[in-house]
Amino acid sequence: MPKIEIRYTCQNCGYDSPRWLGRCPACGEWNSLVEEQVAPEIKTKVAMPEVTKSEKPQPITELEFKSEERFETKIAEFDRVLGGGVVAGSVILVGGEPGIGKSTLMLQAANSLSKVKGLVLYVTGEESTKQIRLRAERLGTLSKNLSVLPETNLFAIEKSIRDVKPQFVIVDSIQTIFREDIPSAPGSVSQVRECANYLVRVAKSMGIPVFLIGHVTKEGSIAGPRVLEHVVDTVLYFEGERHKQFRILRATKNRFGSTNEIGIFEMREQGLKEVTNPSEIFLSERSESSSGSVITAAIEGTRPILVEVQSLASPSALQIPRRTTTGLDYNRASIIIAVLERRVGLKLGSRDIYINVAGGVKINEPAADLPLAVSIASCYKDKAVDPKIVFVGEVGLGGEVRSVSHVIARIKEASKLGFKKIIIPRGNLKETSKLKGIEIEGVSDLSQALKAALKS
Repeated sequence: MPKIEIRYTCQNCGYDSPRWLGRCPACGEWNSLVEEQVAPEIKTKVAMPEVTKSEKPQPITELEFKSEERFETKIAEFDRVLGGGVVAGSVILVGGEPGIGKSTLMLQAANSLSKVKGLVLYVTGEESTKQIRLRAERLGTLSKNLSVLPETNLFAIEKSIRDVKPQFVIVDSIQTIFREDIPSAPGSVSQVRECANYLVRVAKSMGIPVFLIGHVTKEGSIAGPRVLEHVVDTVLYFEGERHKQFRILRATKNRFGSTNEIGIFEMREQGLKEVTNPSEIFLSERSESSSGSVITAAIEGTRPILVEVQSLASPSALQIPRRTTTGLDYNRASIIIAVLERRVGLKLGSRDIYINVAGGVKINEPAADLPLAVSIASCYKDKAVDPKIVFVGEVGLGGEVRSVSHVIARIKEASKLGFKKIIIPRGNLKETSKLKGIEIEGVSDLSQALKAALKS
């Protein structure tokens, strides 16, 4: 009998070590290495197989092509992120922080699929059947075609799938599932990796779409080894702040669609509700008379969203002033503050500056540079910006305003919501010559933009 080898594996990143370490050398996490038993592989000589006709290289033009079959969940925002629906035999990993609403979203999707496509098997390893029933009653998702299986043993789950033959399978969560033949605790790197691989093989062999719900670490990545994200077809992140009602579903990997789409939901007592016009909701509580408030048109995926950028610049009593950002990149904000000081002449070195994107939205594109600069300057000079103006543009270190992408979609969204004017980079003016219904002004540098924004 081969000797069992003892290895120590990081439960955060999957780093493998022959001895225990207090801190993982790969990810820097403390006390994350856990002892695991590994049986050595038995090496046997394998005869080289003959290459069959189907395995020979073929011209790409002669390969068989058939468009994949998709199943709509009837949740438009969910289908948008998936690329139009769930592909048969695909494996979808849904990650998010605890309490963000992953199970709620999947239970609503399961209910919708069960009414249209047939039996859905919901495997729960974290909650009891009573808890699932209580949530289903609250969400109004009681369906005869929705079966619940409280099981964590992988082989028992596979047996149920082959016996019941459901149209869809949901596993909540992959960190609770274990294989009996692997001598490590559920949730360990080896268990998560092997269970995920096994479920992928089951999904592909039977042609059944499988949803895997996964936890997220404090760094924001899905818990377990990175190979977990590599073996699945689609990786979705459910984001948002638990204390705010809006949630964003984002795809970071999708073999059957684009990763540029997002879905926006609002968390209510009856469950998640789709937000079809997020711009109107994000601007509904805006104060139009206060300084430091500026509207910008951000692009999330291919969808333009109007959001409010807020800034507060107050005299600092500290030797090193505070700089705090929420919803915007801190380093990018520091650059804009430096450009305002050097190129425009604003004395911000003695000011505490607080920056916020209202509604809990996160903006990661350079087109937010210009509205951020205008917002800080507005608060510094205590002059309110016209509430009917939208700002879009990237700001360079020389104070120049650079062109941005998707400017047509941004302008149309601003016009649709009743804004009278939009200030954009001069380099984008050629694209907007045929647009009507809104005044468009192009600016070439930051000083020119501030002059147009802060007219007395």
